[in-house]
Amino acid sequence: MAELIAIHPKNPQERLLTQVSDLLGNGGIVAYPTDSCYAFGWRLGDKNAQDRIRRLKKLDKHHYFTLICRDLSELATYARVSNQAYRILRSLTPGPYTFILPATRQVPNRLLHPKRRTIGLRVPSNPIAQGLLDVLGEPLMSTTLKLPEDAEPLTDPYEIRDRLDDKLVAVIDAGFCGANPTSVVDMTGSVPEIVRRGAGDVAFLEPA
Repeated sequence: MAELIAIHPKNPQERLLTQVSDLLGNGGIVAYPTDSCYAFGWRLGDKNAQDRIRRLKKLDKHHYFTLICRDLSELATYARVSNQAYRILRSLTPGPYTFILPATRQVPNRLLHPKRRTIGLRVPSNPIAQGLLDVLGEPLMSTTLKLPEDAEPLTDPYEIRDRLDDKLVAVIDAGFCGANPTSVVDMTGSVPEIVRRGAGDVAFLEPA
């Protein structure tokens, strides 16, 4: 049964974040709020949790999971970032954007796009997400909390628990945090390519 853990959306309680971190450390999957919408989260090294999410969301091997980082310095450990890309990332982080970047050798092969050797990364501004990353001391693997039978992501913590009670160890209740996934920007080419328009403004990246 998933625990419903009420955490203050602006001033998250460290003891509750530690409780969630411990559940993640024991192989659990949690639902947590971001600056775009609720998401599934699990530990970076937890292959079993990743496989369970892939089955739950009916994802193929080409689907990008996202590595959630605390800041750009942590992001640079897992991705190769050109000077041009860094300037764009610095202007948009933290925020509701996911960036597709060439991965470094620090990223396990199972997390990479099988052909392109790329990874999706982002730095959220949500205080709970940032607080959880601080307590974990490492990035968090993540994907939007949207089920294959639904047109939109789930937004109500109580509905999330009711529908996924046996799939999660915890649902963080932070109230409504949005229903629009991140904007996704491919930074692997000479110019940024907008893969998905979402919560983050990408108009200035579009060709004139």
